[in-house]
Amino acid sequence: MFSFLLAFLGLALVSVWGATVSTESKRFVTLDIVNGPVAPDGFTRVAVLANGTFPGPPIVATKGQTLVVKVNNKLTNETMRVSTSINFEGIFIDSKNIFNEGSSFVTTCPFGPGESYTYTLPLGNQTGSFWYHGQLGQQQSDGLMGTLIVYDPEDPLAHLYDIDDASTILTVSDWLHTDSKTALAGYIATQTNPVPDCGLFNAKGRFNGGPEVEYAAVSVAQGKRYRFRLFNIGFRSNFVVSIDNHTMTIIEADGVATEPNEVNILTIHAGQRYSFVVNANQPIGNYWISQWSNGLFSRNNFSLTCWDEIFFSDAFINGGTKNANLNSTLSRGILRYDGAPTEEPQTPMTAGPQGAAAVALREADLVPLNPIPAPEPDFNMTFTTFMPEGVTKWEINNVSYIPPSVPTLVKALNGETSPEDFNVTENTFLFPMNKTVQIEFKDPINEGHPFHLHGMNFWVVKSNSSDVINTVNPIRRDVVITGNNTVIIRFRTDKPGPLPHPLSLCCRSGFGDWRWP
Repeated sequence: MFSFLLAFLGLALVSVWGATVSTESKRFVTLDIVNGPVAPDGFTRVAVLANGTFPGPPIVATKGQTLVVKVNNKLTNETMRVSTSINFEGIFIDSKNIFNEGSSFVTTCPFGPGESYTYTLPLGNQTGSFWYHGQLGQQQSDGLMGTLIVYDPEDPLAHLYDIDDASTILTVSDWLHTDSKTALAGYIATQTNPVPDCGLFNAKGRFNGGPEVEYAAVSVAQGKRYRFRLFNIGFRSNFVVSIDNHTMTIIEADGVATEPNEVNILTIHAGQRYSFVVNANQPIGNYWISQWSNGLFSRNNFSLTCWDEIFFSDAFINGGTKNANLNSTLSRGILRYDGAPTEEPQTPMTAGPQGAAAVALREADLVPLNPIPAPEPDFNMTFTTFMPEGVTKWEINNVSYIPPSVPTLVKALNGETSPEDFNVTENTFLFPMNKTVQIEFKDPINEGHPFHLHGMNFWVVKSNSSDVINTVNPIRRDVVITGNNTVIIRFRTDKPGPLPHPLSLCCRSGFGDWRWP
């Protein structure tokens, strides 16, 4: 076998710090994937929805359970994809279960209307914040996504918070008024990524000239401490998040518990998740939750690299292409204390703490609660990303990925496990089992790209936010941002079988990487 790079039920219920979780050995979930209208910012469009909601319903499980998710494809609207495949981001996938990793044409085949598939996912010792989304083409940008939380009844950080339940789930995302097929066609024709029409907080937002949709409010009781779980479920943008007059104590990144790290502003990139504790210790009132977007990167050697630059980013992008709907000032929510009037905060809308008052999260400052030193690499690779002018696909090391006609997993099962068995455009790398691979990412365009490793996580031995190489206690996570600095990660080939490599998830920052058959 080889490792392929980013390649009797009980009936009891227990209450875990405000969340009621099951002690059954299996957790059964059904998702009906349907088409339906949504209007998160007041503009109505047809979307792809899990159980008819946007986002889809939160999936909740408990450490040690096996998650069994039956997905029924009931899609009918052919202006969008009618086949589907679901990926459960951040959930570890073992060799014997590789076909339940939802990457189309790599580890699985998408299934069509009227068909069903049941994903069986043993969770083992994993806990933390994860999510799920449509993995076929641009289906995620049509609305198919939702959160997934694995609770730990013995959370070693539980003493830091009082409440951790459905009310503390926070999502940020970008949103298009256009369906994904139309957006993709426009991208191919113009060579520019689609600019979102708005940013959403907990599936609500506003756009220039649109209706004044009520901002999503998060309720808290004065004197209580809340573990908020923040998910960036957007298709492209990153967001800079702050809460007026409150600090955020980071205790988790992408399913990995961290040493408490107090900040008052954080950047979260597409696909990333953070847990942070907020102490509701301020006077009863309404407070802005700012989530300004600075994830709208240009391909013409321009990128936003400082959080405070977002103040000027409302409608620019892609060498001058604009979307007049986009107004990052309107991307926000409300922290509302019990007893406060149901109204917007009376304070100005700002970009959060600035200058000396800003204590921003740096990825390099994240320390795992249970550190594991990064092993020395057996293989070293360098990935250089680039997007040539006039080409609608990104390249890594001068190769742009094209999904094979025969899925990678099928080739492996048929015994095709030599380099010559794979097309150059599959960007397939073969490694022996139980080795350590190091990848150094270089981005000469300085265009921030979130890279994700399916089925496992990695050590970030050098973060984009620092020049320090840390092999002693680096953060382990499954989404890292590259651009304007070298990034180095390491991972173990201890899960034999094919897994999508980083190239396939370069799509986290743009439509240009989502061109699938």
